[in-house]
Amino acid sequence: MRIRSIPVAVLAAALSLGGGAAQARAATSAVPALRLTAVSPKGTVPGDASIVLRFSSALAPVTARSEPRLSPATAGTWSEPNPTTLSFTPTGAYLPGTVVRITVPKRMAATDGATLSKAVTATLLVENGSTVRLTQLLAELRYLPVHLTSIEHQPRPEDTAGQLRAIFQPPAGRLEFGGAWPAELHELWTGDQSMVLRGAIMAFESQHGLAIDGVASTALWEALLSARAHRQFNTGGYSYAVASESSPESFTLYHDGRVVLRTPANTGIPGQGTATGTFPVYERLRSQTMQGTNPDGSHYADFVQFVAYFNGGDAVHYMPRAFYGSPQSLGCVELPYDAAEQAWGYLSYGTLVTVLP
Repeated sequence: MRIRSIPVAVLAAALSLGGGAAQARAATSAVPALRLTAVSPKGTVPGDASIVLRFSSALAPVTARSEPRLSPATAGTWSEPNPTTLSFTPTGAYLPGTVVRITVPKRMAATDGATLSKAVTATLLVENGSTVRLTQLLAELRYLPVHLTSIEHQPRPEDTAGQLRAIFQPPAGRLEFGGAWPAELHELWTGDQSMVLRGAIMAFESQHGLAIDGVASTALWEALLSARAHRQFNTGGYSYAVASESSPESFTLYHDGRVVLRTPANTGIPGQGTATGTFPVYERLRSQTMQGTNPDGSHYADFVQFVAYFNGGDAVHYMPRAFYGSPQSLGCVELPYDAAEQAWGYLSYGTLVTVLP
């Protein structure tokens, strides 16, 4: 069998073509991978903040398949302020406390053909909402002793996006006291507004089936906006109580700006005194048997009624005594039966009790 010879020129051309393909493959593999170089803002951010992604190379047109994903999803638009940057502008905002996960898919590509070596993720935590806006919503829903007398550019209740943005950029408003509230409550509002807000939050939580902890959580903000949209106002009114250790000791209860009860009361004996300060009611019991140890070491088991705990083991309740108006308890505020029954109807969750020395 004769082997056909191949002309030298043809062989050289074939080798040249093979080398060119190899060089092309080498050039392609030499293109560096696309990288996500920065995500801003970082850490804890406002819920209405724009999210900016910066890449190592100019990006090819972004498609539905290569567009970054946000979880939880929210309305908004992606744009390209410059060739290497993508920016997301939300229409509304995320609720405070939301953890936002940003995923850039592997399909993201650069104009030079480079792609991400794998999908990239980043997370952001939405910061606490504005205390100003929290106060406005609680006042509008009638959980505070103050009310809004004016407010500028208030988003309509049904404007969900506007209501969400207002959590972080609250409209300007004016709050004023209504009714004949005592000086102690005025001083508390100007000196320690956080305690008044905590009590109001607890009252709201109790009426909306939330855990009663007085914390402005994600669930609380969501429930507040829902209540505002559906005009679900406070059904119990606003109550405030003052227990005075001045002789004769007394207990005064205010509701919606007027006195509804004033009665003699007993507070703690020396060494077992009732702590002074302001505290919110955190537990209510129609009756119970209180047990503990007396100062002399003996054990007690007292059946009491109309119980409203406001500070640790201290509670307002009925306790049978020969008389009232002097230190006789081991820290609780004791009331006569009729007064305790009346007070219990007003001492709802979150009601503030101030104990004066």
